Amino acid sequence: MPQEVSVSYLAIKSKVYRLIDALVSGEKTEAEVQESICRWWDLIHPADRPIAEKYLLTVLGRSASALDAIGDGLRCSKGGQAKYEALPSARLRIMERIVKEAGVRSAV
Repeated sequence: MPQEVSVSYLAIKSKVYRLIDALVSGEKTEAEVQESICRWWDLIHPADRPIAEKYLLTVLGRSASALDAIGDGLRCSKGGQAKYEALPSARLRIMERIVKEAGVRSAV
């Protein structure tokens, strides 16, 4: 019997933050995080995927905004500008890729 997965905003936010924390702490590699999110997505009932996608993209967008704010704060500090200038554009490309791929996956 398939496992049911909650698609509430809080459940999705928790999942994303746990994966980020595991990556930051070195418990998981990027490949393991990707594998984990793929397994999690497969557990979501197809009828629930549109709302799960909406919440997931909201969490990822807000997380990207938080990273931008951190990057901006670092750029404002002495000597930080050159080192962290490329961060927002890289995150923007990642978010664009996620949105593009999410459109493909939601049709499954």
